Amino acid sequence: MAFDGTWKVDRNENYEKFMEAMGVGIMKRKLGAHDNLKITIQQNGDKFNVKEASNFRNIEIEFTLGVNFEYSLADGTELSGAWTLEGNKLVGTFTRKDNGKALKATREIVGDELVQTYLYEGVESKRFFKRG
Repeated sequence: MAFDGTWKVDRNENYEKFMEAMGVGIMKRKLGAHDNLKITIQQNGDKFNVKEASNFRNIEIEFTLGVNFEYSLADGTELSGAWTLEGNKLVGTFTRKDNGKALKATREIVGDELVQTYLYEGVESKRFFKRG
């Protein structure tokens, strides 16, 4: 339940490098670094409802911990995978449909921030969100 609430992106670390590794073109990387992403998370047991609102799109995702689902990134990259809870961390393990490569994502509360970490092809990036 600690994840519940609305979170607005505050700052990024290495996000453009991550997007470059993912194959996102330079124009989309520049725009993506300033997407004003806002995430609203509601947890009910092992079920999550996540709303993502940014300059580019508004989507709603529902998932159950440990159950595979399909997801599409803002740039159109199609993924399949699942979120699990490891201690106080949400851990997502996804596979790209176009090339079979793995993308790992974690969400954890650190102090008063939601920290989202991505790892793809050895490139790690972090996005920091504040309650908004």
